[in-house]
Amino acid sequence: MSVDAVTFDLDGTLVDTAAEIAEAVNRTLADFGLAPRPLDEITHLIGHGLHPLMTRLLQRLQAEQPALVGRLLAAEVLPALDRHYAATVGTQARPYPGVPEALDVLLADGVRLGCVTNKEGRHARRVLEVCGLAGRLELLIAGDTLPEKKPHASVLQQAAQRLGVLPGRLAHVGDSRTDIESACNAGAAAWAVPYGYNGGEPIAAAAPQRIFAGLAEVAAHVIDLRSAR
Repeated sequence: MSVDAVTFDLDGTLVDTAAEIAEAVNRTLADFGLAPRPLDEITHLIGHGLHPLMTRLLQRLQAEQPALVGRLLAAEVLPALDRHYAATVGTQARPYPGVPEALDVLLADGVRLGCVTNKEGRHARRVLEVCGLAGRLELLIAGDTLPEKKPHASVLQQAAQRLGVLPGRLAHVGDSRTDIESACNAGAAAWAVPYGYNGGEPIAAAAPQRIFAGLAEVAAHVIDLRSAR
């Protein structure tokens, strides 16, 4: 296949946001008189959304400290988490090495680029702007852009339509099972990078069609495919 457009997941694919997510989580825990949790632990819970992360962490805390059962109510904790994340988003986000350069290579070859994330739009835009990536991506589909979210087939199908390509000429690059399922459901190429967040599971377990070490390899592969046409 040739590739005319590439979409990327945001957190764990284009940018490293684990530190600012962990900061929001630990500020929330502090609100309820709980000790902070280490960055590695929180990072291993990232991959399914902010609320599922906190829900899993609350379950872990309640298993460790049975006296907390009934005290840590999601109805109280999750709104606090939302408030703290609104304050920390973009404060520590960094593009992974080689990301801006890889996007520039693809743009120079005429490849159309977009970001498709389940993160709320205002937060996604903030991260892209802080990391200097917003101007390199012509499309952003966020978690509140469409009625559905990834992995629903319509999300990447809509991305392909807006980029002016058929789904079969679109490659989606992500770091989680959700991304792989999204691409497969939409009929796009399902590619992955191994360094991001997948709920602590190796990305190979999600059976992507290809795993690349980083975006430089993605760009080189796309250019090779296009030059072979």
